[in-house]
Amino acid sequence: MLQAHPKTLALLLGCLSVAALPPYYCLPILIVSFGGLMLLTQNKLSYKNSFSLGYWFGFGYFALGLFWINHALMLDLPRLGWLIPITVISSGGFFGLFCAFPLAMAAYFHDYRARLLAFAVFWTFFEWIRSFIFTGFPWNLLGTVWAISNYTTQAASIFGTYGLSMLAIIAAGSFGLLFVSRTPKNIIFALATPLLITTFLFGFGFYRLNKYPDKDFSNTLIRIVQPSIPQQMKWKKEKLEQNLQTYVAMSQTDLSPDTDLVIWGETANPFVLTMEPKYFDIIQPAVPDKGFLLTGAVDYAYDGEKWRPMNVMQTIKNGRIVASYGKSHLVPFGEYIPFRKFLPQSLKPVTNVIADFMPGEGLTTIKLPEIPPFGILICYEIIFPAEVADTQNRPQWLITLTNDGWYGDSAGPRQHLVATQMRAVEEGLTVVRAANSGISALISKTGIVLAQLPLNTSGTLDIRLPKELSTLTFYAQYHNLCPMFLGIFLLFISLCFSKCYKIKLF
Repeated sequence: MLQAHPKTLALLLGCLSVAALPPYYCLPILIVSFGGLMLLTQNKLSYKNSFSLGYWFGFGYFALGLFWINHALMLDLPRLGWLIPITVISSGGFFGLFCAFPLAMAAYFHDYRARLLAFAVFWTFFEWIRSFIFTGFPWNLLGTVWAISNYTTQAASIFGTYGLSMLAIIAAGSFGLLFVSRTPKNIIFALATPLLITTFLFGFGFYRLNKYPDKDFSNTLIRIVQPSIPQQMKWKKEKLEQNLQTYVAMSQTDLSPDTDLVIWGETANPFVLTMEPKYFDIIQPAVPDKGFLLTGAVDYAYDGEKWRPMNVMQTIKNGRIVASYGKSHLVPFGEYIPFRKFLPQSLKPVTNVIADFMPGEGLTTIKLPEIPPFGILICYEIIFPAEVADTQNRPQWLITLTNDGWYGDSAGPRQHLVATQMRAVEEGLTVVRAANSGISALISKTGIVLAQLPLNTSGTLDIRLPKELSTLTFYAQYHNLCPMFLGIFLLFISLCFSKCYKIKLF
């Protein structure tokens, strides 16, 4: 019973830490959760025991932190409801490993300070691994807790969100040292470390936001259309044309003749224009006289063996597609089923309703007359740090199309918006977000939401782009080399603390 108690406590601490994530931002919770986790490993635990504690902490953190995914299953409870407990257990069970390994690796360091710094580095290293293993899912990077303020996110322009994750763990975990030994040096470290980190973040944020104010706006006028069509109605066959007409009507209403771009969300047009060209005539009234219509859609492409659907963006003018982009980073279990042919027969009814989409060719920069060059991202492509802009032909701004209607009024859509803000800061690029049910927004190159349409609200947003759309950040130039060098520096400090601990200097 006593052996099980630390694991239970680790699980509870992991669940508790979710309260610090967007949109809750209960940051003092991190002091309890990460400080408590470090104290659980204080008694020179074996690598195995540290791995176990880390696993249960991670289980709680991810099982509860990703619970919003189940809203998609709740849309069809009679048929898919039985998958909810499986999804919760699978989320915690798999992603818990991304905390287990860091804590086990940090067990090498017996000194609290050294172990804390090492754990922060290893946690972030596994966040990076999480961004690409099995196609990747870097949702809820811990660094997003700093999105509580526009000031504290600005350091992402140097270290990225990964670097902010390290600083969050160090700032929160330092307080645990007060419960180890209240020597003067420990008290100074425990109090000065979070103070220095937060002072740096606010100070740098104040400097950067004053350097890049968004006071002036250009003549480029865009309209975002957010009809907030319920997800249960979006793909009903008898509602498809009605839904399309809703988009068209909202695009036309009180539209300024100076509008350059009307933007619809992901798969807003459900009809395959390359196969059903008659729908060009229905869509045409939504195209501004002097500009373009940009819409998410479904298209088909031949892969050499068969025709496969693609999740695409299409830009329309004069009854034809003048530019397009195919989503290249597909969603596992949403747009394709990994190892579909190996799944048990009992799961076939579930997997058969989801087509295996064909990926696009990768990031591209689109150039249209009178409109600054822009990059396109569809849905969760925006959550991948260092993978949102064509580095060979850098855009001046980004457009991201999404449909968060699957996830209802949950944390998911709000966290998706925060991920978009973090990419804006990292890359120094203005981002326009068009979501079928919200949250649609104009986000400045410093990550500030300049205008938005709330979640589950029907409406249009007419906005002019900022005059200064982009700035080349340190992170945009060197990407993950920046947090890597920060991590190497912190590991060096860890080794110094560890050495001093062994020779009893501290």
